[in-house]
Amino acid sequence: MKIAVIDYGSGNLRSVAKALERTAREADLDAAVLVTGDAAVVDAADRIVLPGVGAFGDCAAGLRALPGMIAALERNVVEARKPFLGICVGMQLMATRGIEHGTHEGLGWIGGEVAPLEPSDPSLKIPHMGWNEIVVEAEAHPVLAGFGPGDHVYFVHSYAFRCENGSDVLATADYGGPFPAIVGRGNMIGTQFHPEKSQSAGLRLLGNFLAWNGSWNGNPN
Repeated sequence: MKIAVIDYGSGNLRSVAKALERTAREADLDAAVLVTGDAAVVDAADRIVLPGVGAFGDCAAGLRALPGMIAALERNVVEARKPFLGICVGMQLMATRGIEHGTHEGLGWIGGEVAPLEPSDPSLKIPHMGWNEIVVEAEAHPVLAGFGPGDHVYFVHSYAFRCENGSDVLATADYGGPFPAIVGRGNMIGTQFHPEKSQSAGLRLLGNFLAWNGSWNGNPN
């Protein structure tokens, strides 16, 4: 199995790669984790991971600056339907657009926009940083197998994905109001939190992702 972790100048690439390597090793999978900005490597991969840290517009520009990468993502994720995981801003880039220091075009895979968090409690600080419980909305999704009440994951973000279709929200968290913690459609899934920093819950999600064949009947493309 080849896992492409896309390097476009943003994200905790080493942490993500190490977490994937550990997960594959513990599951006794023959897996190679390839941190790459090369579209040809993405073409040869079995699974694709898009991390991301920073501003939406900067990340979108960095991704588009990689020669052939947007076309490779469309070819492999949208057309070939390879399992795809977006992490933090990598998840947000799946949206139609991001509203952060202007309006910026996303990949447009899941309808909606990324907008500022607006907690109802003014005492809550932005960015939202720390551990929060997630509430699973799509219990049948293979990547969420084994998740339930009490599972906490680690967030660092100031913006949230506002999905046009509520069925694209697979799990939520609450920070002065609910927001999507996990979104997904067909062979694509994205986490607002950092699974590589979320200890046992994060490693469980990564293990489920590596075992997933990309099919899910609950919300197909």
